[in-house]
Amino acid sequence: MGREIVFVPVGQCGNQLGTVFWQTLCGEHHIDEKTGKYQPTKNPDDTKQEERDTQLHLEKIDVYFEETAKRRYVPRCVLVDLEPGVIETLKAKAIGSLFKPDNFVFGVNGGANNWAKTHYQDGPEFIDEILDVIRRSMESADSPQGIQVTQSLGGGTGSGLGSLIMLKLREHYPDRIISAFSVYPSAKVSDVVVEPYNATLTTSILIQDCDQVNVIDNEALYDISTNLLKTPSPNFHDLNWVVSLVMSGVTSSLRFPGTLNGDLRKMGVNLVPFPRLHFFTVSTAPLFSQNAAQANEHYTNLSVKEILDQLWTGNNFLAKINKNDGRFLSMSCIYRGAQLTSFEVEDQHRMAQDKFMEDFVNWIPSNMMTSIINTSTQYCKTNGSMIANFTGINAVFRRISRQFHKMFKKKAFLHWYIQVGMDEMEITEANKNVQDMIQEYQDKCDVIVDEDNPFERDADGATEQVIGFDDDDEEEQKEDDDGGVIDDDDDSDGIIQDSD
Repeated sequence: MGREIVFVPVGQCGNQLGTVFWQTLCGEHHIDEKTGKYQPTKNPDDTKQEERDTQLHLEKIDVYFEETAKRRYVPRCVLVDLEPGVIETLKAKAIGSLFKPDNFVFGVNGGANNWAKTHYQDGPEFIDEILDVIRRSMESADSPQGIQVTQSLGGGTGSGLGSLIMLKLREHYPDRIISAFSVYPSAKVSDVVVEPYNATLTTSILIQDCDQVNVIDNEALYDISTNLLKTPSPNFHDLNWVVSLVMSGVTSSLRFPGTLNGDLRKMGVNLVPFPRLHFFTVSTAPLFSQNAAQANEHYTNLSVKEILDQLWTGNNFLAKINKNDGRFLSMSCIYRGAQLTSFEVEDQHRMAQDKFMEDFVNWIPSNMMTSIINTSTQYCKTNGSMIANFTGINAVFRRISRQFHKMFKKKAFLHWYIQVGMDEMEITEANKNVQDMIQEYQDKCDVIVDEDNPFERDADGATEQVIGFDDDDEEEQKEDDDGGVIDDDDDSDGIIQDSD
């Protein structure tokens, strides 16, 4: 069928997220993690249903998996890191044998939490090998639609090397969609001091060279794990579990037949009204801990209204933002369940949009879209996911920017970046780029168009001239160069009369 996606996890966090993501995909598509073989659903009482399930599981499996001659499904994945620890741990797991051995690219030194070191010093040594592996994966696809990258913006490898990879991908594949799952740092989870520098430098690259960014905020993950899932001291494994639920939900329309957002380009067309404003707020419902999922103690029989309420409250957002601090530019909700009907979903969304009309900008019509996937997850009978372009996402960037300015004002830790060949002006320009994007989001939030007179003002505040409308219509007479007048009440057919 085509429309393949190459998955590129970068750094420790990116590879840990990628591992959990691929485990989730294998479970949903019934792929055995050890052998890579498809395991059909056994239903001896209904062979037709078994055939339908097989068709749903395998119809778009080639988006993320590549089928070999022995009917074995191999992930379209290129795993990148500058140290061998995480990748060696992955190889030791059962799912490690599922990946191509040639698709592992790793070094021995590590990134040292320094964006400049991995971007200018260590990254260029590996970038040609990385691009060569990605090229082979792209060439093995019939019609690749794009590349998805998972990275952390607080560390060194995911931020610095990840930025370098995106720069090169944009150069080599200008007509392909580059999407990212980017983890933004938080003091609650990590203790790396230079995280604001790394995050600011990487965000500037994401603005220019990435088409879609799914923002994953560590601070929101920590709050969800402690407050919503009641995990007393969440570790990285608990946080990655939450991210895997969301990644599975927002990519379900790419992996299963649905009614909307069948590929990355359609998703971008529906969600990105302006090229620089492509940072998405993502969430899913219901959320539950891994222990509850394994013990089957979570509630699965949720209605569409209950799922929509959970998505709408903001408690499930993977970004630490306040829903009242912004407006939705666009939104796409994906529902999964075998018994869902389009009438029920559309009806609930119509009522929600009428009720919360003030939460949307009024100058983008029909900016709330829905999609139904008739394949449920392995944990829930029905669930929903949301991908929204929300102006309140700038709260995450404001938090990072405040931390950045506190250190940059005193030039703290800046010498670690300068001594590896980076110029201070580059950091200043990156910060200005982020500040401009924050202001752009705020401007789009504040714009209100008068629905009775939508042509009143343009973006610069000047009066728009509309064909058929004339500001001088109220004047009854006009003078010409010769001093003649045109009387609107006269039957002169607009002919200028010479005055005696």
